[in-house]
Amino acid sequence: MILRREFIVRGKRVELEEIEGVAAVKTEAELARRMSSEDLSRAFGARAEPPRGGTEKKDWEAFQNAGWMFVRPSADVDRSLRSRSPIENIEAVQRVFRHPNGRILLGTDLLSIRLRNEMSEDQAKAILQEEGLEIVRQLRFAPNLFEVRTRPGRRDSLQVSLDLSSNPNIVYAEPQFIEHIPPRFTPTDPDYGQQWHLNNSGQNGGTAGADISAEEAWDITRGAGVQIAIIDNGFDLDHPDLGAAVTDTSGFFRMDGMGNAQFVQDVNGYPDSSHGTFCAGMAIARANNGEGGCGVANQADFIAVACLGDQVGTQVTLARAVAYAADPRQEVLDANPDDGADIIACSLGPNGADWNMTQTLQDAIDFAVTNGRGRLGTPILWAVTNGNFEIRFDEVCSYPNTIHVGRSTNRDREDDCGFGPELDFLATGVDVYSTDSGGGYTTSTGTSFAAPTAAGVATLLLAVNPNLTWQEVRQRLRDTCDKIGGVVYDANGHNNDYGWGRVNAYRVVTQQSRQMSVQEDVS
Repeated sequence: MILRREFIVRGKRVELEEIEGVAAVKTEAELARRMSSEDLSRAFGARAEPPRGGTEKKDWEAFQNAGWMFVRPSADVDRSLRSRSPIENIEAVQRVFRHPNGRILLGTDLLSIRLRNEMSEDQAKAILQEEGLEIVRQLRFAPNLFEVRTRPGRRDSLQVSLDLSSNPNIVYAEPQFIEHIPPRFTPTDPDYGQQWHLNNSGQNGGTAGADISAEEAWDITRGAGVQIAIIDNGFDLDHPDLGAAVTDTSGFFRMDGMGNAQFVQDVNGYPDSSHGTFCAGMAIARANNGEGGCGVANQADFIAVACLGDQVGTQVTLARAVAYAADPRQEVLDANPDDGADIIACSLGPNGADWNMTQTLQDAIDFAVTNGRGRLGTPILWAVTNGNFEIRFDEVCSYPNTIHVGRSTNRDREDDCGFGPELDFLATGVDVYSTDSGGGYTTSTGTSFAAPTAAGVATLLLAVNPNLTWQEVRQRLRDTCDKIGGVVYDANGHNNDYGWGRVNAYRVVTQQSRQMSVQEDVS
């Protein structure tokens, strides 16, 4: 049976389908190891039939890989689900929803609620208490923004979102969902081992010069003194090409089945991910160390931020990761704000370009581009979807305060990634060679890898002029792109499939160097 539900996000009313008679159960890890699949099903309910295909099936499988079971709940599990009361041997029981775009979401009893700016903190807390909401934590990247929990047996988070939408004291009240936020990549031939994207001489059938002109740029800078944060599921921080770049600001979020995420500023016990490791190598892998290849900004510092273990989590955790990268005080109160990132790169998001952004994530992005780098703003480069989809359906990559990166081939052609007027530019991302978990190297394809490549170019730019605003960084990257593809660019220099073209590291750093030399001569 399908139950229609509604909630409010970014001022819009969104309709969901709650799949009644199905629950998502996460057991204690030790119990799951000891009990057979049949024993678990008998204890918590018969397994629910998985979807036949499409996005829904991929999400379903991702949740299962993260330790969730979809069941027709037993009587005990059903009572726990409805009352939000704990049950022995179960970490969490969550309701299962289907978004109109086909994605599977798990409900939680958490909301992000922001109250009017002019209210005092005490007034805001008093209103939340009057509404019967328990404050979990205050999120300081926006005024009067709180994570709250509904009380057991009372209104659920979706109903609270609707009830508070008409309250003049409330700016927004968004329920938090646990969702599958996968990396944006498609693996290819693992034996291809040449970094043509840095210097393309025509190897392997490529077009000579179809690269980002990194070697020429390195005569001017290799990114020393600039900090780049990469947000992903995890990284191999012991990799011989990455470890030397890792800063003490690096950390990770650890989430339980109820959607609660705790930040750990440490590299011990750090989660690993081949995807994140590959992304990091594209940007900051060390040079001249006798190991593998190197990254674009191979003397920059690396702030590793892992936020979504097993590709499953909430957008609030992703928002906290963005805010932390820009200003570590958002999670560690006594941190030095100067330890924040100069550049942020993220390659997370569902492929298919249909992704609704929460207001909480938007607030975090706005915080980073407003307050990062001593209020110059931290540029955020985000990978657009793989696949030939319109970017406008991805609310993160069509948001004006992020920089949207697609992928190009070794022949300077776009490669069936997100398109539209929102696309900023392409960077090399097809059959590229980078670091792999376990200390090795491999080849892969994806916008995921174009984004940190472009972020590496932005890092070289800031090494030349650290006083640029984030908007100036974006504009300089656009202005110095190569007009590739043999296509027509409009009067503004933009093409919907190519953006402003393919990034060129040498052009952007030399142009900036010349501008600064002229300014010095005038002064």
